Amino acid sequence: MQNWDFYIKEFKNYLKLERGLSENSIEAYERDVIKLKNFSGKAAPVQIDSDDLSLILNELNDTEIAATSQARMLSGWKAFYRFLLLEEHLSIDPTELLESPRTRRKIPEVLHFHEIEQMLEAIDHSTDEGTRNRAILETMYSCGLRVSELTSLRLSDCHFEEGYIQVTGKGEKTRLIPIGGQAIKFTEIYLKSIRNFQEAKPEAEDIVFLNRRGGQLSRVMIFMIIKDLAAKAGIKKEVSPHTFRHSFATHLIEGGADLRAVQEMLGHTSITTTEIYTHLDRAYLQQTIQQFHPRA
Repeated sequence: MQNWDFYIKEFKNYLKLERGLSENSIEAYERDVIKLKNFSGKAAPVQIDSDDLSLILNELNDTEIAATSQARMLSGWKAFYRFLLLEEHLSIDPTELLESPRTRRKIPEVLHFHEIEQMLEAIDHSTDEGTRNRAILETMYSCGLRVSELTSLRLSDCHFEEGYIQVTGKGEKTRLIPIGGQAIKFTEIYLKSIRNFQEAKPEAEDIVFLNRRGGQLSRVMIFMIIKDLAAKAGIKKEVSPHTFRHSFATHLIEGGADLRAVQEMLGHTSITTTEIYTHLDRAYLQQTIQQFHPRA
């Protein structure tokens, strides 16, 4: 009988080679399985049955771990045991009958268009970083990118004359996204006046947005840039890189965009994930009525 480390290593290889998942997704699955290992005591993965898992879930319910986090963990456990079943390490999937805790889908924070303009106006365009940051924010809002998609965007994937970029998203899936005129304008300014004069590190030669040392920007750096600009613009909301993605989708839906088109641009596998933005739209309409209707 093998130990946890053996099964986890094999599981990670499966996720990478057969499922084609990104490093971030693989790390998330690994964290979920390690948490299961910590809860299970000395029992090996193949020794755990559905009763053991039910007890662990009951323990989680007694803690302050959010239902969404519990659901995420259980999803990782299910994927792990499906792998063990596939590899014939066991004959029965102990997670098969387990139900995820019910979670309420949280409506994400979005920025109004004037708030996005305030953040853009807070940028100091006299600096190299400011010129780059303007291009970053314009691209994020124009294309609804995940932060990992932005930081890994390549020069060879930018087709500005045709008006689109090619993005590699979750599961290494690629998609084409139209890019707006303002994003093209400020990105080309950055490329021509700054990026073309930087000495890029070998691994970042094809990366669009670079840090001062010529390397690829980290997700944390993008987060810090946006938090700083939100503070300078006087915005009190919790603003993150993902807020621009939510705002992109919400503003499209509010403007009458087709839900399937928005799904395609966001790179959502399921239309149900995109449907949250229809709820955002209704919330926006309700807020508008309450604010402006004389009899509200």
